[in-house]
Amino acid sequence: MTTPAREERDPGLQPERTRLAWRRTTLSSTVVAVLAAKAALHDSGSAAGIVACAFCCILWLGFLGLAHLRIRTLATAGAAGPAALTPRHATATALCAVALAVCAVAFVF
Repeated sequence: MTTPAREERDPGLQPERTRLAWRRTTLSSTVVAVLAAKAALHDSGSAAGIVACAFCCILWLGFLGLAHLRIRTLATAGAAGPAALTPRHATATALCAVALAVCAVAFVF
């Protein structure tokens, strides 16, 4: 039994898909931050709402910075491929994403 010939893998596709995924996630977190600001400033206007909005915006800025760093790393990767995401950056990104999701749920309910 013969094995089928493997097609040559294009090394540029995976980093491109990953870069697009980072952009989509950044867009989603931007929507959460904008809706949180709208809900906090329009509906309540209380001090707690403004503090929660500021916290959500700080989380968004942190996630935006981390995502931009990763997108830039993926865009400038050579033929060997991009460097792996460090555990510190991965943890910070995951915490920002989870905290933004919690903020979104808190503003909805």
